Amino acid sequence: MTLAQQEGLTRTQQLLADDPIWLVILKVVVLFAVGVVLTLFMINWERKVVARMQQRPGPNRVGPNGWLQSLADGLKLAFKEDIMPVMADKKVYFIAPVISTIPAFVAFSVIPFGGEVSIFGEPTVLQLVDLPVGVLVVLACSSIGVYGIVLGGWASGSPYSLLGALRSAAQVISYEIALGLSVVAVVLYAGSLSTADIVAAQGTGWYFYLLIPSFIVFSIAMVGETNRAPFDLPEAESELVGGFHTEYTSLKFALFFLAEYVNMVTVSAMATTLFLGGGQIPWLGHLWSGFDNGWFQFLAFLVKTLAFLFVFIWLRGTLPRFRYDQFMRLGWKVLVPVSLGWILIVFAIRAYRNSTGGEATVALLITIGIVLLAIIAVAFGLPDRKTPDDTVEVASDYPVPPLDLAVPDRPRHRLPRAKAAKEPALTGKEE
Repeated sequence: MTLAQQEGLTRTQQLLADDPIWLVILKVVVLFAVGVVLTLFMINWERKVVARMQQRPGPNRVGPNGWLQSLADGLKLAFKEDIMPVMADKKVYFIAPVISTIPAFVAFSVIPFGGEVSIFGEPTVLQLVDLPVGVLVVLACSSIGVYGIVLGGWASGSPYSLLGALRSAAQVISYEIALGLSVVAVVLYAGSLSTADIVAAQGTGWYFYLLIPSFIVFSIAMVGETNRAPFDLPEAESELVGGFHTEYTSLKFALFFLAEYVNMVTVSAMATTLFLGGGQIPWLGHLWSGFDNGWFQFLAFLVKTLAFLFVFIWLRGTLPRFRYDQFMRLGWKVLVPVSLGWILIVFAIRAYRNSTGGEATVALLITIGIVLLAIIAVAFGLPDRKTPDDTVEVASDYPVPPLDLAVPDRPRHRLPRAKAAKEPALTGKEE
C-alpha cells in the first residue's frame, strides 16, 4: 500500500500523489502549450467568426485558410521595436505584464481536464494538482492579475493608461464579488472546494439546470471579469485611446494580450467544471462504457470550453459597449443582490431537506419560485424616478454650459496688437 492510500486520499489524489517527477514536468509543459495554442486559435477564430457575422472575409492569407495568421502576428510582435516612455517607471513598467500573465497560467493547474488515463504506462489523471481549495486558487489568480493591469497603467506615465487601469481595477473588483458569490451555491451542493470533487459530484447530473441563477450570474460576471465586450470599458478606444496598455509595445503588449485570452480560456474551463460536469456526459455513459474514458472526457471538456469561448465572440459581434454607470449598476445592484438572495435560498433548501428527509422539496421549490417571480415583477414594474420639469436631461454627468449661455464680447486687452494700436485708448471721462 502506498503512502497516498494510507492517508485516506481519494482516487484522484492518490494518482496525483504517485506521479513521478518526469510526469509532473510533462504536465506543466503541456498545460503551458495548451494555453498558448488555445490563445492563438482563439484570436484567429474570433476574427473569422466576427468577419462571417459582418459578411466580410477574415484572415485568409497566412497558412491554410489563414489559420496561421495569429502565429505570424505573434512573431511580428517579437521583432517590433520596444519603446519605453520617458516618464515611465522602468522596473514596474517591465514587471507589470509578467504579473498579469503568470496567474492566468497558474489557474490551469487545478482544472480537471479529464478522468483517469495512462501516459507512457503510468496511471494518472488529466490534472496537475488537486487542492482542497482549488476553486479559491482560480479566484485568487484572476484577482492577482488586476495588479499587473493597475501597475502597468500607473507605470506608463500616461493619464489615458492610468484611467484605463483605474477603470479595470473597479471593474474586476465589482465583478469578482459576483463571480465568487455565484460559486457558493455550487460549493454547498458539492460539499467541497476541490475542483475534482465538484466534477465527481456531477456524475449523475450537471449543476447547469439545478443552479440556473448561479450559472447565469457566473456567465455574466466572467465576461465582465475578463474585460470583454460589451464590458470592455478599460479599453474603450473612443474614450481612453487603448486602455491600460496604451504605452506598451512589442512583447510586453503581447503579454497583456496573451493574459486576456488565457483568462478567457480559464474562466470558460472553470464554468465547464462548475456547471457542466467537466468532461463528464452522464447520460452517454449508459450507452457505451467507452464514454467514461479519460481521453474522451478530455475531448468533451474541450468542446464545452469552446462553446463558452464562442459565446465571448458572439457577444463581441452583436452587443454595443455599455455605459460605465450602467455597467457598474449591473454589477452592484443586480448581480450581487441576486447572488446573495440565491445563496440564502439554496442554504434554506438544503437545511429543509436535511431536517425533513427530502420530503416536500418540490413544493418548497415551487413556492420559492413563485415568491421570486413576484418580487422580480414588482421590482421591474415600479416606475422610474421622474425628474423635475425645470431640469434638462443631459447625456452624461459631465458639466455642460447652460442652454441660454450668452457669449460676452471680447475684452479690449485680448484684441490683436495691431488692431489695439489703431483704436484710441479710453480715458477716465470716457469710461
